[in-house]
Amino acid sequence: MAEEYKKDLRDQMQKFIREKEAAFVSREKELQQQQQQQEAALRKSISNDFEHRLRLLQDAQKDSEEKLRTARQKELEYLKKEQDLKNKEAELELSVQKLLQQERGKLAEEIRHLEEQKIAARETAHQMKYKELEKQLEDQKRLAADAEKSLEELKRKAEQGSMQLQGEVQELALEELLRNNFPFDEISEVGKGIRGADCIQLVRNNFGQECGKIIYESKRTAVFSHDWIEKLKADMRSQGAHIAVIVTQAMPKDMPCFGERNGVWICSFSEVKALAYVLRDGIIRIFNANRSQENKGDKMQLLYSYLTSSEFSEQWKAIREGFLAMKQSIQKERDTMERLWKAREKQLEKVLLNAAHVRGSIEGIAGKDAIEVSLLEDEDDLLDE
Repeated sequence: MAEEYKKDLRDQMQKFIREKEAAFVSREKELQQQQQQQEAALRKSISNDFEHRLRLLQDAQKDSEEKLRTARQKELEYLKKEQDLKNKEAELELSVQKLLQQERGKLAEEIRHLEEQKIAARETAHQMKYKELEKQLEDQKRLAADAEKSLEELKRKAEQGSMQLQGEVQELALEELLRNNFPFDEISEVGKGIRGADCIQLVRNNFGQECGKIIYESKRTAVFSHDWIEKLKADMRSQGAHIAVIVTQAMPKDMPCFGERNGVWICSFSEVKALAYVLRDGIIRIFNANRSQENKGDKMQLLYSYLTSSEFSEQWKAIREGFLAMKQSIQKERDTMERLWKAREKQLEKVLLNAAHVRGSIEGIAGKDAIEVSLLEDEDDLLDE
């Protein structure tokens, strides 16, 4: 378009110059005719006509000089416009390069942020595992110190307490994860024995305005129960929350990864951080859109377009692949620990069995009431079982 505009300006300029030159030639011919007439008249009155003809020639020369100056001025203006177009083209090219550089920087920042999220998720998983082992060790020390408890009680504590311990550790880890990643939000724990979800996140924006609530229910069992969904929906209504999330170890059979089911979001612990970012961002965007009466429809359309864009889809695919790899690693660690617990349980049973044999030998020699060698109370009942 710029080249066509330049060509059009050159054509107009050349046409204008040709018209002026033709007019000048025509005017010169007229002047020559006038000069011939004046020469004829001069023969009649040389003195009067000579001055008059000279004046006419001077006026004609001034007029020609003025027209030539005007033509040159217009040509200069055309050249100036052409130079302005070139400058604008250069500025446009520079703006495009700057925009591309900014987009490259944003893309690099997003990749770096995703890598930081993956590293943080790994650290969170290791911290949760460490806390779980630490708490389990304390419980085992407390159980070992209590010599009056029976072996059946120890087994029951080891089985049921392990599941309860895992659930408590996941709840604590979930609260710590939310507090560390969302410092503006208020993360409150629901006390034991109180009806409701395990954790409530009051979402606030950068200005401290309350935008909405997200409630979390933490489950760490071997089988997913669909009754959790209806219970959490009832808790969501009673708490006045906007979104409900179940963080579970066992996903539904038809859900290989996080997703929404009957108005409740379901995800694993490794997926909850990324899901919380998305849900929280959606709550803040909806709050800001509701607060602003201008361009309300445009903002909702932008949010919908972003969530349904290929860019968002590809980013989630990358996050999902990282989460699946982390989940497999955690599962391997869990299997290793379970094998270790089984081995320790077998060793404990072996010790108790050998102790029973020693006790039987001593009682056969010295009598049943002569020496007390029981490790635990009700040991006879436990061995019979």
